[in-house]
Amino acid sequence: MQPFSSVRTLTGVSDVMAAAVPADRLLADRVRRDGDEEAFRTLYRRHTPGLYRFVLRLLGGNEFDAEDIVQQAWLKAVEGLGDFRWEASFRTWLHGIALNCCRGLFRRKEPRWLALEEGPLLAGPMTNPDERMDLETALKRLPSGYRTVIVLHDVEGYTHEEIGHQLGISANTSKSQLSRGRRVLRSLLAPGEEHEARV
Repeated sequence: MQPFSSVRTLTGVSDVMAAAVPADRLLADRVRRDGDEEAFRTLYRRHTPGLYRFVLRLLGGNEFDAEDIVQQAWLKAVEGLGDFRWEASFRTWLHGIALNCCRGLFRRKEPRWLALEEGPLLAGPMTNPDERMDLETALKRLPSGYRTVIVLHDVEGYTHEEIGHQLGISANTSKSQLSRGRRVLRSLLAPGEEHEARV
């Protein structure tokens, strides 16, 4: 069963109906000021599907941890609404909170999760190295540090400077993580090649 399957997105809504949907800032102000549950539910329905996909990719497909992180991110977002300055979109701010929650999980599970060092990159051998792997499966097999930078840069569109700021690393480290991660992805996506790649 897919978590949050009952959550519906606004895709396909006509322009007239979309214009009637309150903006994130108005909804967030209602939540912060009045504790408006309907405003919170609207924000939750609007942003949770994308947030869940983002977190699930960062966590390599671990649905249990992804559900936990999404809930933690929403709790922290609601608590922090008074401090949000709206210099970025609500979505970007919410994803940043979720990313920080993921970082905490990575640090607890792998203290050196973002380390750039020589060593094996993949978690376990492939059952059939001649079988083509899809991108989502290949992403799941990457170490969390490489996967995080690839998801942030190639999927979410963040710059290396933004990634560096979010992760507490330099832009050059982000570029290096991305380059190495892409190299491993290519080795996973190309059938019949050596998959125990090393950096």
